[in-house]
Amino acid sequence: MTTKNLTMADFESTIAGNGIVLVDFWAPWCGPCRAFAPVFEKSSQTHPEIVHAKVDTETEQQLAAMANIRSIPTIMAFREGVLVYSQPGALPAPALEDLVTWIEALDMAEIHNRIAEQRAASRS
Repeated sequence: MTTKNLTMADFESTIAGNGIVLVDFWAPWCGPCRAFAPVFEKSSQTHPEIVHAKVDTETEQQLAAMANIRSIPTIMAFREGVLVYSQPGALPAPALEDLVTWIEALDMAEIHNRIAEQRAASRS
């Protein structure tokens, strides 16, 4: 599977409608972003069951602002609609593979329970 370009119009539906989504926030002028692009593309081919998406921060400035992007590249990972990872910096291929393995191994029932508990506590 190749990477998918996300815009403000399809960002939320992509996150909500897929199990695991990795998002690369990048810009064409960014050297580290260009260096990371082949690593991200290879991961998309290795893991076709995972949506690999890219957000061009130059054309999608409002989306980048809403995602609180302060440095690029920034990699975000969502599972079952929940943000489970967000960190700036290009990852080498082995680190990206480790990230995918870690995301796949997450106990999402536990994470959803924690989110529910936090929401309940904030309402009290």
